Amino acid sequence: MHARRQSAEICRPDAVSGTSEDPSTAMAHSLLTQAAPRRALWGLFDCKERWSPTWRGWLILAFTMVVAGALFLKGIYPFLAITHRVDADVLVVEGWIHEYAIKGAVEEFRRSSYQRVFTTGGPVEGSGGYINDYHTNASIGADLLKKYGLSDESLQMVPSRVMDRDRTYGSAVALRNWFREHDLHVRSLNVLTENVHARRTRLLFSEALGPEISVGIIAVPHPDYDARRWWWYSQGVKDVSSETIAYVYGRFLFQPWRLPRAQKEAVARGRDTRQ
Repeated sequence: MHARRQSAEICRPDAVSGTSEDPSTAMAHSLLTQAAPRRALWGLFDCKERWSPTWRGWLILAFTMVVAGALFLKGIYPFLAITHRVDADVLVVEGWIHEYAIKGAVEEFRRSSYQRVFTTGGPVEGSGGYINDYHTNASIGADLLKKYGLSDESLQMVPSRVMDRDRTYGSAVALRNWFREHDLHVRSLNVLTENVHARRTRLLFSEALGPEISVGIIAVPHPDYDARRWWWYSQGVKDVSSETIAYVYGRFLFQPWRLPRAQKEAVARGRDTRQ
């Protein structure tokens, strides 16, 4: 308490000069000090009174941060890796997923009453852009599904031409356009993807397909780490941290009407913009 008073008094000009003043002069100096705090080193520093936490305040702050961190560690994975099926006879599989998730898609199809399976995805990473439909993740995903036993009759690939950014949204719009071009009236569908990518996938597919189509989501867990203790594994930390940032972007910052013109044309028309 004494130290705080001394600190406040040091900032006062009369305290520095050591002079005594009558009450009226002291009040005038006090008003001037409040309006214009004392400065030093050509105005780079000023002297003012401040509030700071006590040890109790620091203790409460530390406890709050620990509790918030624990809740984040426990809650973020199930929040991102959501599974919420809807009643649908259409299954959509994101073509970029790994083979363990492809196997999960085949199992999902066999134990449910799906009539059609669609694979989505844009140009393969590292290809430099769209080449043709068979150099897309949609095509690769379809080939893997056939490799693990899915028949050609129930399978349809729907490639996207966009690869630079917002690829999930571009794939969803390509699927929407395919439905319209083939006069296929879909009321509901389930999208299958990998673990923590699920919530963002449902968000962007719902945005692209609109309220007319109910979108369910299926998250296939990663077999290489325990989802309950994802923070113990480097792959888990990588997956959760990157998808958390991506979901925040998709939820609060993504604005499809502000996409670059070339990307809008590629998404909406399904044309090769490099020609």
